[in-house]
Amino acid sequence: MAEHLQSELDSIRAEVRAWLANNWNPAWRAQAIDGPNRIAWLTRVVEAGWAAPRWPVEWFGRGWDDARGRVVEAEFARVGAFGTGQDRTNLWSNTVMTFGSPTLKAQLIGGLLRGEVNMCLLYSEPGAGSDLAGVRTRADRSGDEWVVNGQKVWTSRAKVADYGMLIARTNWDVPKHKGLSFFFLPMKQPGVEVRPLRQITDESEFNEVFLTDARAPAANLLGREGDGWRVLVTALSYERSVMGEAARGPRSGVGVERRQGEAEFVALAREAGRLQEPEIRQRIAQVTAWRRLNDLNSARAKAEVQQGSSSPIMSLGKLAMSRILHEEARLRTDLLGAESLLEGPDHPRAEDANFLSLNAYFTSIGGGTDQIQRNIIGERVLGLPKEPEVDRDVPFRDVKGG
Repeated sequence: MAEHLQSELDSIRAEVRAWLANNWNPAWRAQAIDGPNRIAWLTRVVEAGWAAPRWPVEWFGRGWDDARGRVVEAEFARVGAFGTGQDRTNLWSNTVMTFGSPTLKAQLIGGLLRGEVNMCLLYSEPGAGSDLAGVRTRADRSGDEWVVNGQKVWTSRAKVADYGMLIARTNWDVPKHKGLSFFFLPMKQPGVEVRPLRQITDESEFNEVFLTDARAPAANLLGREGDGWRVLVTALSYERSVMGEAARGPRSGVGVERRQGEAEFVALAREAGRLQEPEIRQRIAQVTAWRRLNDLNSARAKAEVQQGSSSPIMSLGKLAMSRILHEEARLRTDLLGAESLLEGPDHPRAEDANFLSLNAYFTSIGGGTDQIQRNIIGERVLGLPKEPEVDRDVPFRDVKGG
């Protein structure tokens, strides 16, 4: 049996390798290919069945198990190609695949896998960030639509999104976790107003979103009415998985190609003439070890997760990545010394150091704060007592609001 499986895995490996040799151009790395060319590449991947190999054939997959899917991912990674493994990592399509109606799946999954549909998250509110169960944006049924009113904040890519994954309250007479529903809300409609927020990095990726009688078709409800918390927890698990694996890199791109053959911090330390300092070498080894350990933890978490489920181990990876980014920012700044006080295109290394130091706080907040991740790990991984929630069993209509 084992020999038969290995023979099949070898056959799959050869098939993927041959396909990549005929279709992949090494110049098309994820950072270098954009717009129509990116969509064209992802379309090839989807049509070949490589984008989501674990999914059924009718949903652009091959119906394979995880072992076979991992072979595909390994071959893509070997040549630096992207687009596969979306059955584990694509937040949007996984959420639709798990909870969407057949109509919604047919409408969106192909476009999501090909990168044709832009998305955003409509979760946090001014009074409900860490406690998402306390959202007050409401959705009221009106015929074959839901009418949505409320405000969301810290919404990335809202300006270009076609849909937003929305959590809203549909029942005010039950406790807070039970009265929520989850929707795919069309963003390009009169009832949606997007206002950019200027960030400390001088970007405006985050936005406020005001919803005034916005409309969501009834078919865009994911899961059952009132089952939104379960959908949200699963979606957050996918999001934390991605945040636990990767984070934004430098803006300038200076030295990226050279550093592919040499660890970034080793290169920076060598340029600064500090590579022989024991403390610097120890700190470089520490962040390198943390990265490797987090990779192994992410693999463990994903091995535990089945379609439509969630794993508290994802919180550990997300929290670890936050710590890694802050420590790397401190190390990068120390290596640059006084040069780190500079900024602008004439000082790309200092510009990168400052940007990455400031942007590290995004990972500490986005996808659930570091404090929330610690609570999840304490309660669901370590088995510690839950924190008291005085409003957990109170009808939300009677919960005191700030």
